[in-house]
Amino acid sequence: MKLTRQKHAKKNMGFYKNNFSFREPFQVLLDGTFCQAALRNKIQIREQLPGYLGGAVQLCTTRCVLKELQSLGKALYGAKLIAQSFQVRNCSHHKDPVSGSGCLLSMIEEGNPHHFFIATQDQDFANKVKKKAGVPLLFIIQNTMVLDKPSTKSLAVVQKLQTNQLVPEHQKQSIVQLKEQEGLAKQGGEKRRKRKRAGGPNPLSCLKKKKKKTQEGQEPSSEKKKRRKRKRNRVKAEAGQPVPKNEEE
Repeated sequence: MKLTRQKHAKKNMGFYKNNFSFREPFQVLLDGTFCQAALRNKIQIREQLPGYLGGAVQLCTTRCVLKELQSLGKALYGAKLIAQSFQVRNCSHHKDPVSGSGCLLSMIEEGNPHHFFIATQDQDFANKVKKKAGVPLLFIIQNTMVLDKPSTKSLAVVQKLQTNQLVPEHQKQSIVQLKEQEGLAKQGGEKRRKRKRAGGPNPLSCLKKKKKKTQEGQEPSSEKKKRRKRKRNRVKAEAGQPVPKNEEE
């Protein structure tokens, strides 16, 4: 069972590394519910999590999570001590603290640019996390930490990437830089359209008109008349009829 779980974790980590550029050290944001579950199940988060994820890990939380644990009193005192040992990431709720889940949800807005993992036992909060693309989700089940499979939202985004319908912002910047290095970037806005130069006269119209040739075997009309007169005179002569002088050959 342990080998199968490790195999699934490796596969899921490969998904986030290849498609969402996750790199070591992996930053894991933990809430109070995860710390409480780890304490109850005697899980050493700091020792066990790096081996499970296959790389160095930074365990983090926020002031809002610590405030929430403090407000819950003695019942979660042990979870508060665990959370206090983690790095505290700055959030935007300095003056007006919010719930731990609300704070962590704000940390992964706008495409999770800091590549945070979320570790929680809160099912409602986990469902909200799954609606965000590229956010790995950790939880504890049967005394073991588990990396959840990629969400439907993450899979849909990757499918669009593979069909070139969507390009990540960091890739767009890389493409622009490569174009500038190769001198392919557009300068001065849109490319100017080439103006058509005024063309000269049609070369076919400059050719001299050819004289019509008389068809083969065709004779002028005057020659035809002379031939008819000669034929007529010959017939009269043979018949013994007088031929006019002006019509003699």
